[in-house]
Amino acid sequence: MKMKLAGGAALGLATVLVLSSCGSGGGDDQGSGDGQVTLKMVAADYGDGPGKPNSGETFWKGVVDEFQAANPTIKVDVQVINWNDIDNQVATMIQNGQVPDILQTGDYSGFVKDGLLHKADEVLSPNVSGDMLEKFAEFGKVDGTQYGIPFVSSARALFYNKDLFDKAGIKEPPKTWDDLKAAAGKLKEAGVTQPFGLPLGQEEAQAESFLWMLGNGGGYKDDSGKWAIDSPQNVETFTYMKGLVEAGLTTPNPGTKDRKTVWEDFGAGKVGMVNGGPMSIPIFDAAGLKNYGVVPIPGRTGPLDTTLGVMDWIMAFNKNGHAAEIKKFFDFFYTGSAAQKISDTYKLLPVTNGGIEKLSGDEKLKPFLDALPNASFYPFQDPKWATVNPAIKQTIGGAVKDGPAKVLGELQKTAEAAG
Repeated sequence: MKMKLAGGAALGLATVLVLSSCGSGGGDDQGSGDGQVTLKMVAADYGDGPGKPNSGETFWKGVVDEFQAANPTIKVDVQVINWNDIDNQVATMIQNGQVPDILQTGDYSGFVKDGLLHKADEVLSPNVSGDMLEKFAEFGKVDGTQYGIPFVSSARALFYNKDLFDKAGIKEPPKTWDDLKAAAGKLKEAGVTQPFGLPLGQEEAQAESFLWMLGNGGGYKDDSGKWAIDSPQNVETFTYMKGLVEAGLTTPNPGTKDRKTVWEDFGAGKVGMVNGGPMSIPIFDAAGLKNYGVVPIPGRTGPLDTTLGVMDWIMAFNKNGHAAEIKKFFDFFYTGSAAQKISDTYKLLPVTNGGIEKLSGDEKLKPFLDALPNASFYPFQDPKWATVNPAIKQTIGGAVKDGPAKVLGELQKTAEAAG
């Protein structure tokens, strides 16, 4: 999901995990000399990191081993990179001419303007593309042509700790911002250190910010499609959030806190309320938290009638001339067990009609499956999003510290100036 989700970029060195069991590639367009082709793939880590049972390297090793057994003339080298580093690392790879065949991350549009990607119909069989959720596939198009292929999705809702609510004497979950503020105040009085979990760190600040913007009729763009990051609605939104922070009703220093840290704190019983998605559930389960509720996210005057829908993407680069082999890998992933396994492992939502049908009986996922049809999305199709998104992650947390108008105004300038 960052559904990162939805995706992530941050400055720093990447920890790149190379799956040695998958072999090692040669040059950009080289096979092994015996008719074998090596596909180079870079993927984001949905797990807890290196060495963990649910790490991305463990997941992809299983997928690749099964694929290579069925396709012995195709090898797949996978590099798994954490969300905070993957976008910067991929940009460096491409600048150095080390273009992968396949990339799985949170954004695709920036590569389209540079002519780097295969069209989706060049690497997807009709039966696979025909099963994709139509609304999701539409967001993979630029100027009417699809390049981005939906990989996984998620939606967001408000989680609240029922035991902490009982302790604080809160009768029902909040429906409005003022309800949330009142509940947070009671939680604080009851000794809860983080009444509302507010992750505005670099991992997924763009998601938390968007949820709050939606609650006040705002967003990253206006209805005409123009950038509106510093709109009056958004400035008002962050001014309200800043008040919550200054009153000690949120995570301390939210601009330095990533979502995973805050979700872990919620699982540990330190947070009263937090926005999250289906991928939060394994973290809560691992911490032993059972008694929590899930409701629509509060808005300024009432619960949101939409929510953030997050899609992560997979895409194929055209430099190395491996379209046929990539199509075989994509067909394997979407029509076999791999797509289902990623949903089971990370509680992410499928992007195909068949996948959604398989999960329809999962009660834990039902609130999120129900929210998908009315979800709102980032402006994926605008190539400028590839520049704006990292800038949001790196700086928007300052809007609840240094002042909303200044920080949002600088981000607006970044969006308008982006090439």
